[in-house]
Parts: sequence; C-alpha cells; structure tokens
Amino acid sequence: MQITQNTAAIVTGAASGLGEATARALAGKGAKVAILDRDAERGEQVASAIGGVFCQTDVTSDDSVAAALEKARAAHGQERICVNCAGIAPASKTVGKDGPHPMALFQQVIDVNLVGTMRVMSRSAAGMAQAEPLDGQGERGIVVNTASVAAYEGQIGQAAYAASKGGIVGLTLPAARDLARTGVRVMAIAPGIFGTPMLRGLPEDVQDSLAQQVPFPVRLGEPEEFGALVCFMAETSYMNGTVIRLDGAIRMGMK
Repeated sequence: MQITQNTAAIVTGAASGLGEATARALAGKGAKVAILDRDAERGEQVASAIGGVFCQTDVTSDDSVAAALEKARAAHGQERICVNCAGIAPASKTVGKDGPHPMALFQQVIDVNLVGTMRVMSRSAAGMAQAEPLDGQGERGIVVNTASVAAYEGQIGQAAYAASKGGIVGLTLPAARDLARTGVRVMAIAPGIFGTPMLRGLPEDVQDSLAQQVPFPVRLGEPEEFGALVCFMAETSYMNGTVIRLDGAIRMGMK
C-alpha cells in the first residue's frame, strides 16, 4: 500500500504516546488521520496539529466506536489503515497484600486492551472489505494492533496486562486468515520499554535503570520508531499475520 494524500487512517489512543507518534508519522506521509481517544482536550490538540479530525472514543463501547468511525469516515472517507494503540496498564498481583486479584480490574484491562482492540479492528475491517481494492493484488487495507513484550515475559504485577497483550499476539494470525479473502492484512507490534509520557514522568534514575536493561541500543525506545514501523508495515504488502518485537533485544527477567 502506498500512503498518499488520499489514504485515510484511524489511530486509537492517539492523544499521546505511541498512538500520537503513529498519527504524526502517518500524517507526515500525507495520510488523513482521525484521532480516536477519550482525552478530548489533548486529542483535539493533536488533530489540529496534523490537520486531522478528533473523534472522542471509548473502545469498550460498541456505540462509541461506531459513532467515531462514522465521524472519521464522513471527514476522510473509508480508512485503509487502522492502528490500535488504546490501552491501560494498572498493576496488581495475582495474590497481593489485600488478597486475590480484583476481578473488576482484571476484567477492565481485558475489556480495554483486548476486547477494545477486537471491537475497533472488526468494525474497521468490515468497512475496508466493502471498499474498492487499492491495487491489482486486491489489497484493501491493514490493521496494526499493539501487543507488548509483556505478552512473552510479563513481570510481577502484570498478570492482567500480560494476559491482554498475549491475547493480541494470539489474535494476529487467525484474524489475518479470516480477512485474507477481503484483502485486509493484520499485523501487531510488541514494543519493549518506550519513552512514552507516562514513563518519562518517572524519576531520571528509574528511567536510566530501565534503559540499562536494553542490550542495544542502550536506551528507551522512541515513540517515533513505533510510528515508523507502522508506516513500514502499511507500505510493505507482504507483511501479514505476524507480531514484530520492537525492543532493542530486551528479554525481561523476573522483577
């Protein structure tokens, strides 16, 4: 797929972090980008900066996602790139000081990170499937979901988060197979330790300690690198049904 000024894209969680970097990267290549996020103030700022449109979205709600896609498509047409970055990462042990893992918290993480991703992906792909092919091979679009290295090496307190991201990993190939006949590709990225606003808010010594765990380059990942990989995936039509680790070769030990 060639990203041009006629390419419409949607990015969830795009008001900050990896989602914002992805939205900016796509817009930098000319794409018309819709920012889907709960944070209206920040989302409007990002949309204005890149000439896109903001769609306030709760990925746990069918109605909210449907309304967001309707608004995005009214502004830019059918999206051909769908990137799911919306997610939460609260920490809680399987058995902690206060007893068993709160099930409401576990359910919330799964609902946002895994079910929310599936909700947006399925609805977006349904629209792509009805669109005209982009090339002679019949490609109609791509979905890129966000997994995590926690899917493979979850840390203490990450039971819910790791389970949700493991679900994204497991979803990638069957979803790609489901959508193959429609010409819609499905990829996922498993980022390592990235310098998102949440992490950059930690004390400098904590950031340095995390960076030292990365074999090479010995630093935190830059959100712009995530956005660049999304663009590469979109533009490389033979990439399909695969999860790519973007982590500086880190393999998390037990902490």
